Amino acid sequence: MQPTPEQSPHHAYPDHWEADVVLRDGGTARIRPITTDDAERLVSFYEQVSDESKYYRFFAPYPRLSAKDVHRFTHHDYVDRVGLAVTVGGEFIATVRYDRIDATGRPASAPADEAEVAFLVQDAHQGRGVASALLEHIAAVARERGIRRFAAEVLPANNKMIKVFRDAGYTQQRSFEDGSVHLTLDLEPTAESLAVQRAREQRAEARSVQRLIAPGSVAVIGTGRNPGGVGRTVLRNLLAAGFTGRTYAVNSAFAADQDTIDGVPAHRSIGGISEPVDLAVVAVPADRVPEAVTDCGEHGVQGLVVLSAGYAEWGAEGRERQRELVRQARSYGMRIIGPNAFGVINNSDAVRLNASLAPESPAPGRIGLFTQSGAIGIALLSGLYRRGAGLSTFISAGNRADISGNDFLQYWYEDPDTDVALLYLESIGNPRKFTRLARRTAATKPVVVVKGARHSGSTPPGHAVPVSRIPDATVSALMRQAGVIRVDTVTEMVDAGLLLADQPLPAGPRIAILGNSESLGLLTYDACLAEGLRPRPPRDLTTAATPQDFRDALAEALADGNCDAVVVTAIPWVGENGEAESGEGEVLAAALRTAAATGPAKPVAVVHVEIGGLAEALAAATSTAAVPPVARASAPAAPDASAAPAPRTAPPTAQAAPPAARTGPSVPTTPSPTPQRSDTDPVDTPAVPVLGRIPAYPAAERAVRALAEAVKYAQWRRQAAVPGKVPEFLDDTIDEAGAAARIDALLGSDPDPRGRSLGHDEACELLGRYGITVRPTLPAPDPDAAVAAAARLGYPVALKTTAPHLRHRADLGGVRLDLANEAALRRAYGELTDLLGKPTELQPVVQSMAPRGVDTVVRATIDPAAGAVLSFGLAGAPSELLGDTAHRLVPATDRDAAELIRSIRAAPVLFGWRGSAPVDSAALEELLLRVSRLVDDHPEVVSVALEPVVVATQGLTVLGASVRLAPSLARTDLGPRRLPNY
Repeated sequence: MQPTPEQSPHHAYPDHWEADVVLRDGGTARIRPITTDDAERLVSFYEQVSDESKYYRFFAPYPRLSAKDVHRFTHHDYVDRVGLAVTVGGEFIATVRYDRIDATGRPASAPADEAEVAFLVQDAHQGRGVASALLEHIAAVARERGIRRFAAEVLPANNKMIKVFRDAGYTQQRSFEDGSVHLTLDLEPTAESLAVQRAREQRAEARSVQRLIAPGSVAVIGTGRNPGGVGRTVLRNLLAAGFTGRTYAVNSAFAADQDTIDGVPAHRSIGGISEPVDLAVVAVPADRVPEAVTDCGEHGVQGLVVLSAGYAEWGAEGRERQRELVRQARSYGMRIIGPNAFGVINNSDAVRLNASLAPESPAPGRIGLFTQSGAIGIALLSGLYRRGAGLSTFISAGNRADISGNDFLQYWYEDPDTDVALLYLESIGNPRKFTRLARRTAATKPVVVVKGARHSGSTPPGHAVPVSRIPDATVSALMRQAGVIRVDTVTEMVDAGLLLADQPLPAGPRIAILGNSESLGLLTYDACLAEGLRPRPPRDLTTAATPQDFRDALAEALADGNCDAVVVTAIPWVGENGEAESGEGEVLAAALRTAAATGPAKPVAVVHVEIGGLAEALAAATSTAAVPPVARASAPAAPDASAAPAPRTAPPTAQAAPPAARTGPSVPTTPSPTPQRSDTDPVDTPAVPVLGRIPAYPAAERAVRALAEAVKYAQWRRQAAVPGKVPEFLDDTIDEAGAAARIDALLGSDPDPRGRSLGHDEACELLGRYGITVRPTLPAPDPDAAVAAAARLGYPVALKTTAPHLRHRADLGGVRLDLANEAALRRAYGELTDLLGKPTELQPVVQSMAPRGVDTVVRATIDPAAGAVLSFGLAGAPSELLGDTAHRLVPATDRDAAELIRSIRAAPVLFGWRGSAPVDSAALEELLLRVSRLVDDHPEVVSVALEPVVVATQGLTVLGASVRLAPSLARTDLGPRRLPNY
């Protein structure tokens, strides 16, 4: 919506202030600036506000707005006077306005930095979090316009508005003056305000997902009149799953006298349904979808699953059609799964929703599955079904134009029915947010991700998201930093998901191996070593071993305090006639499950070779005693993560924790050698073994790889329990304000949006403000200048070229070291110019020699998709060729810095490899933290490269540095809540 010329004589309409937001109840609304065209909307909105709310706004009876009021509230300069409105269906439901004031409270202009703010929310929409969302956005607008404080006058009886200000998390002051509460809010974001904002975001987005997957009623728009077809298939699956709510079939082609189809009410439109409809599954051609969306929006449908194709996957025209679909749905407060989606499944007993095209409905379980591909979704569902795994929820989002994996991470974070989250992603629309949400979710339950389209360099058809410039290896490292279990294939995702869903997390990497095949045991042993685990020598039970032998051996291994997990290997028994004995799979499964149930809580995986019925029997989760509903409700909470592994022997009340206690696999810290009874067990309840699923694998490598991922994830969980921090001592040696002023001066008043690279002296000066000293160099345009420079710096010196094509390329002869005198320097200068070119081309410099050490590289870059990334590696071609570089997201903590230098494969070189002296790792970690702090404090610093950094046994020396600046982009992860627009 654009203003008239008189609307904004000084500033154009700020369309970047427009935003779609999710409200507390999961519905959406649009926030935008108010314009002169909104006069009628404003009057209509005001007429629907109660007299009480009007009184709270104006401190007096104010039944209607005068023409002067309407003009004032719709004419803004977008600097000193700003008004925002919240709209649903194109109509106002709330407004907020600020007016800049001076110290006396009178209207003012800049440099006055205070403004008076006032809100008005329609009564029907109060309690939806509208005012809280508006406060976030109007505060961001005010900061952009140089306003630092809000002042508000609120009547003492207006408790709702006082609570909005009080709970926002901003630094504030309150006083009581002239019968009203005077509030002053400092608009600088605080840790508390950011935490409040993100908590509200989580609740709202989780609720928006819940509205889609736990509806009370579903209408299938496009239900075919004849069997078959997309809509009819979805209807059939809804009925087959036993959906607990109301179901309707909708098709404009139904005959006027047709009342039912497949036993459910049939209607020609949503408007013909007299009862509320929560969810609509849209299965009509793309050109008919807008009509269906309008029908849904006007009749209060809460969300859409759009199965229809013909959108962004079809090119530019389809991409615009997809954007219009999202705009249309959000204007009515609806969110969308799709378009081009495969559907959703919710196996909760209270819902039993299968609004998908899945040919096989998975059993109920503890795994949540999100996929952006229908084909991959089918494959995953089929694989999980064959292996007896159960799902809590399944979502195939197609082009994921609106609802994404981020939204489901918000939902699964607190979902009591989900213990493990599996995601197949082909693109990540908001990587910063994904990393933040994944880290928070992974702290309570595993998150396993397969990333498709890793090497294509572009997003898949239908996905309009920023394209990252960082390599896939960096993406993987950043995911692991956030606790995400990154695997390469959907098979590995299923393998890991089964183990994590049904087995406790291991306390360490010590693996016991036992079985009736020596060869299979050795293969498992080798696989453990390859994955970085610490296997014990395999225990061969011989081919004559019976199921009882397996049970005894497994019980003994689980009770061993030097064992953290067990891999059981098994081959078929061969009878006297040379044929495999039948039925041994079920018998062996019962033996293994009994041993696992009565031993300490340690993960068990089974590797088997063609043992009929074993995998199916192991996958069946049963108990030796039934668990009544009352007992489930009184289950104790999960044990503290710092406790030793809980025993697998538990009373019936411990079989399933209540919803609030489900937080994924527990993380043991020390092995438990013997079974122990829980302190929460009722003394009069006998212990009953709980027999859970044991994952079975057809190959040792697959079982061990899944187990290795569990070991690494458990270690991350233990470390994440005590987060790192930025050392406070850095604050005393950093000149943040001086650096900011220098950056502003270097960029100038009209900076080039492409940015600029700093000169050597400029870069050194800026780095120096963060305590980073670069060893000085002097230009050497000729041999005499080189000798003069060396005399000034002192021998020994290094002579090196700075030409871009030769920089840091010692292998090409562009660097000469340890030149101890003038003769050596002149000789080296002549050799350099004879070999590589004229001095004007080489741009040689002289630098004093640094103490001997290990050459390393420290870099920080701003990626448009991933954000600021800190990188570390050894200098030289081998590290570059092998990709031996470690990465962490900025801001980095002390723990991140320590892990960064230890996570490269060549790390032993830094810590005394082959008898060499260890380098000063503390100095290196401090340098990493300083670079991290620089790019985090100043988003205009888009690139820093320190190369080489020579790390000695005491201290380090930065020999080369380059810095690039560019105008900063808005940090979407720190701004007010808003839905992405792709």
